[in-house]
Amino acid sequence: MKSLSSLLLAAAVTSAAFTPIGAQAGGRSADFSGIVDHVSDNNIKVTDPRSHSTLSFLIVPKFDQVFSADGKTTYQMKAIKAGQYVKVYYDQKFLGQRHADRILLLRQNNSIKRTE
Repeated sequence: MKSLSSLLLAAAVTSAAFTPIGAQAGGRSADFSGIVDHVSDNNIKVTDPRSHSTLSFLIVPKFDQVFSADGKTTYQMKAIKAGQYVKVYYDQKFLGQRHADRILLLRQNNSIKRTE
């Protein structure tokens, strides 16, 4: 039991060390903008072309917080494709894992094809 507690404490300390400052402060939401590298049912990976940093975000199974850049139009998760510019609002409340709260589809040199 002691070894398990020590392992969990070490994992928490390590994840806190690599957590961005904005996400550490009381579980407040942070944001990250970039190009989608990969999207699946439970994960989205985004790369910022300016800093070349890549972050992955967990997505809950019935995630429905995908909006246009102006926030007026909603989209289904299947509208997000690799190569699109997005802005992901996220938090890190549970063991340092980044969870997407809301995703905005930005239209910088990209267009969303509606197939409805």
